[in-house]
Amino acid sequence: MYENLPELFAIIIKAMEKLEKAYVRDIISSKEYEVECQKLIAHFKTLSSTLEDTVPNVDRFHDTYKMDCPAAINRLVTSGVPVTVEHRAAASMSSTTSAAIVAECVHNFITSMDSLKLNMVDVDQVRPLLSDLSGSLKKLSILPPDFEGKTKLKERFARLSKIGAADPLTTQQARQLHFDLESSYNSFTAALPTTGT
Repeated sequence: MYENLPELFAIIIKAMEKLEKAYVRDIISSKEYEVECQKLIAHFKTLSSTLEDTVPNVDRFHDTYKMDCPAAINRLVTSGVPVTVEHRAAASMSSTTSAAIVAECVHNFITSMDSLKLNMVDVDQVRPLLSDLSGSLKKLSILPPDFEGKTKLKERFARLSKIGAADPLTTQQARQLHFDLESSYNSFTAALPTTGT
């Protein structure tokens, strides 16, 4: 059993720590890093399970032999996957989140425009829908701060705050609001990145 301790030490200190540093310093490519990192993680897991009776806790092993290898311990013990895999997962999560926010914005645009078509023109009916739309547009980081839809919604809120909650919008105000929403929706869809960019 004890003959495997130097191998564990070599994987942790020599190999993984140096691999992490080489990747951070851009000495090796992401592809090379990922292949080698996965090999070392597999070796580490195999060796750890073999040494489970001798080294029940890698952190204690690390402390006992005074290893200075925070990157290796993080990769092998804490994370267990190459950093490139972590970054892909984070990017995937980010794009999934963005897609959900885009869907929310589309939903709120359509709901707001449809409510006007259904003659739901009282301020207390219109304002919550515009508030939801404004909130979803604020969540979407790909839109610039001066995006047309955001500025038009601010103007609309200012106008609606001067009207009583139970008061209806005039036909002209409702038509103008619908036009502004449709124009903002078209600007919104044009601002979205297309596939492959």
